[in-house]
Parts: sequence; structure tokens; C-alpha cells
Amino acid sequence: MPAEATPLGYRARPTKVLLEVAGLRKHFPHGDAPAVERVGFSLGEGEMLALLGPSGCGKTTTLRMIGGFEVPDAGTISLRGRDITRLPPEARGIGFVFQDYALFPHLDVLENVRFGLRKMSRAEGEARAREMLALVGLSGLERRRPHELSGGQQQRVALARTLAVAPPLVLMDEPFSNLDAAMRVETRQEVRKLLKSSGSAGILVTHDQEEALAIADRIAVMEAGRVVQIGTPDEIYLNPVSEFVASFLGRSNILRGTANGMRVDTSFGTLPLSRAANGAVNLAVRPEQIMLEPDAEGPASVVGREFRGHDQLYWVQEGERCMLVISGPGANIEIGARVRLRICDCVVPLV
Repeated sequence: MPAEATPLGYRARPTKVLLEVAGLRKHFPHGDAPAVERVGFSLGEGEMLALLGPSGCGKTTTLRMIGGFEVPDAGTISLRGRDITRLPPEARGIGFVFQDYALFPHLDVLENVRFGLRKMSRAEGEARAREMLALVGLSGLERRRPHELSGGQQQRVALARTLAVAPPLVLMDEPFSNLDAAMRVETRQEVRKLLKSSGSAGILVTHDQEEALAIADRIAVMEAGRVVQIGTPDEIYLNPVSEFVASFLGRSNILRGTANGMRVDTSFGTLPLSRAANGAVNLAVRPEQIMLEPDAEGPASVVGREFRGHDQLYWVQEGERCMLVISGPGANIEIGARVRLRICDCVVPLV
């Protein structure tokens, strides 16, 4: 079994800690509230972490403090046990992949990759640069200029330049945002594979939930400057702790109910809970957890339908409540049809 897999499908956590972030805080002069407030987490050797959240939640500011481009008002950052909180970026030994790749337009691909290896002799630097270009699948393109490459190729050149100096940690701020949809899917898997093969850990800032689920070993969901939940993609998707997390990472229907231990009474009947709760609770129900049953006398009606190839998304109105339901591609229920809704899995109580 691969080292990063477990029987449950989670990626196993590394045992050796690479980065420790504790109590980070940053308040900009013109902001009403801190951009980042008491953020803390650890990162293992070779681990991929995604900082996920909406615009303005503090994820890029957190990344910039780790990279040394912003100085925190409070908190500490340690890399392999060494306090780097006040060190300049060039003294941290951390790699950074920028959103626009920051390639030098007047240099060819080989010279762009060799740029960070100026302490080596020219021959050693060129050999290392060629090795990294081979690793990212760009052998034969050494003499091209950046403008002669596709967006995905430019992204791989930027990554090769970063990995050439063998950093223990690579920071990436929305690195796939300039690529089209198909190229994003292909490139993010290449980046994950490259980082894993090089042994470098990575922190990715993204607002794209699909991207975070695909590339990360763990996800830290941020809201209003704070980390509100951190865990494997499986853990966070299946057991969100709040309505914000349930709605931001995937789509969720929010129901009300009265819990008693591992059961909850709802308008859909008594349902099993994923974890124990008591009293009035809000509940997260994923669209794929709901079955649509055509019924001419059913209490609900289909008011919207979106065919997406691999599945279909339905909007179903029942009284004043509108529910999202995902069914297989062959479930052809027309708009206006009467249906019944049945929840067929555990539901998640929210904080």
C-alpha cells in the first residue's frame, strides 16, 4: 500500500513536523477587523495543505506571513524547529510559486530555471536545471521563451525553478487560476505528483473547493480570518462542523431537528446522526444523500434541473423549503413532476 494511502482512503499524516504556525495575527491599518486572527496549524514533511476559503478570509495573508512577505502582529512561525517569524523571505529557504508565474520574459526556459542556482558553477547549474525540466516533462523546450509556451507549460517552468533549489516547503497562491478548466485538472495533479516525488511539502491557497479536495492531504477552511476546521478532505466533507463549512465545501441542505443521542427527529422522520447531539440542532444533508421518488401524490415538486453529464442536479420545492438533490445521469425527472424525498444516510449535526 502506498505510504500516503490508508484503508479508509485518507492520506496518512507524516510523523515528522516541518512547519509550526501558532497564534498568527495581522491587522491592517484601514481594516475594521484583523485580516488574520489566532491562526495555528502544523504541517508534516512532504504534506500538502490547502488553505480554503472565500475572498477576504485571510488565507493569502496567512501564506504571505509564512513566506516572509508580511510581518505578523503576533504569533510565531517555525520551520524544522527554527523560529523564522522575523526573517526576510530570502533567509527562510521556502519556495514560492506566484499566480502569474513571475518568469523572466527575456530569458529562455533553461535560464529561468537556472536563475536560482547562481551559487553553482554554470555547468552544475545547467545540469540541475535540465534535471528539473525533465522532472516536469519539459525536456526539449530549454531554448524557448516564456511567451512561446502554453499556460500549463509556464506553470511547470515556474515549479521547476522553485524545486531546483530543493526547498523543504513550497507556497502556492492560486497557481492554477490563469489556466482553463481542462488544463487546471491536468496541471494540479502534475503539481501534486511533482511535489510528492521531490519530497517538498506544499501549502496551496485556493477558493476552489474541487481543487482543494483533489490536491490536498489536509484542508484548513478559513472564515473571517480564522481557521474554523482542519482535517482530511474526507473528514471535512463528511463531517463539517458548521453551516459555513457545510455550504462552502460542497453544497448542503440545512435542516432543523431535535436530537437525542445518535438519532434526530425531523420533518423527514427520525434519522441517524453521524455524531451524538442533544436538543435543537441544525443538520447538514448533502444533495447526494437524498433520493427522489416520483409520486403523482407527492408533497414536493421539481422546479429546476441541471444535467451535468456524470449526474443531474435537481431543485425540489416542498412547501417553503427548496432542497438540492443529486441523482445519477439516467434519472430523468421532468420539471413540474411531483415527487417524494427520502434521506438515505446519516445526517451531520452542526455547531
